Amino acid sequence: MPTEPPPVPGTPVPSTPPDPFGWIDDEARRRERSGLVRALRPRDAGPALLDLASNDYLGLTRHPVTTGAAADAARRWGAGATGSRLVTGSTALHAELERELAAFCGFEAALVLSSGYAANLAALTALTARGSIVVSDAANHASIVDGCRLSRAETVVVPHADPEAVDKTLEARGGSRALAVSDSVFSVDGDAAPLARLAEVCRTRGAALLVDDAHGLGVLGDGGRGAVHAAGLAGDPGTVVTVTLSKSLGSQGGAVLGPARVIDQLVNTARSFIFDTGLAPAAVGAALASLRLLREDPSLAVRAREVAHALHEGLTGAGLSAVRPDAAVVSVRAPSPDAAVRWAADCRAAGLVVGCFRPPSVPDGISRIRLTARADLTDEQVAAALATIVATAPAGALGRAGRGTRTSPSTGVPPRSPGPET
Repeated sequence: MPTEPPPVPGTPVPSTPPDPFGWIDDEARRRERSGLVRALRPRDAGPALLDLASNDYLGLTRHPVTTGAAADAARRWGAGATGSRLVTGSTALHAELERELAAFCGFEAALVLSSGYAANLAALTALTARGSIVVSDAANHASIVDGCRLSRAETVVVPHADPEAVDKTLEARGGSRALAVSDSVFSVDGDAAPLARLAEVCRTRGAALLVDDAHGLGVLGDGGRGAVHAAGLAGDPGTVVTVTLSKSLGSQGGAVLGPARVIDQLVNTARSFIFDTGLAPAAVGAALASLRLLREDPSLAVRAREVAHALHEGLTGAGLSAVRPDAAVVSVRAPSPDAAVRWAADCRAAGLVVGCFRPPSVPDGISRIRLTARADLTDEQVAAALATIVATAPAGALGRAGRGTRTSPSTGVPPRSPGPET
């Protein structure tokens, strides 16, 4: 059998080429050692487990009107949008949703994008530029953080829910073009931003205000019109709002709401709108149907808030440390990251799905399980969820009620620490 000839003396021996992705293995080992490995967990189609982890606040994602509208839209318009919104991706259904969404929330115009993430990128990059200033709450969602980075503006991060810090920052920047940005309801602890005071600061300083109302739409405000509407800022000429269609409206996608000239600016300059395929017609149809259901039955928003408060009262009454909810998110503190993971796993084993937040997703180092209220939960399901959470609570979690629930004198809501939704 032929063999390779021996190397010629003096010639270099070929070495194994370096592995271009070897660093990934190193990072994976570090994550595993730290107990921070994330993994996809495909769920079954059937609602076998009681869900207090999703953002389906109104329980509309499986509503027959919503799913029927999605199917009808796919049959009429096709499975996909077929192109970007400026080419072939805009249908009459997109325009209909934009008109009704803007009218419902009290704004002049709206623009639908493929996700709430894309909506935040669009607003932040189209409304700022190099040389302008963005003032961002320290607890803002990751999509806002990424939008600030892409905007090329100078970004100043201020303490959480602190409009006076926003005011001082804007005052120090003088006449620079400026925009303040904040979530309306923060996704980890569920506390609400002081929007009315933020808007007052922005008007005084000549700055625009951008509010991500992802967790407020469908839950807060008159008939679920959102936290911005509840703060009296609907239609405010200096305020722009982003929303998702994937939470209370049970579909997928995002939108930007505001003055018509702002929407026109996004259509002409926002790269995450111009160069992205339009939202699929099925998602548009579903969101439009859910919006109409909410408009016809405003008690859905009331019920979501009632469930959130019932969860909070039951948890704190049992001795757990839960942050008072301002919308539909209820955060419950765990004694450690490992305890939070075990707690969530034990709840799942008992038939209940809850969220789990731990460092580094929560830079304050406080691990939590996170519950989301739903308008379609019965009193019996709420009681069953509470019983499961209390029965599976790890050592050190019970008997902590009152810790971390102190109301902040400046905002009227419990203080919290920053962290993106995971």
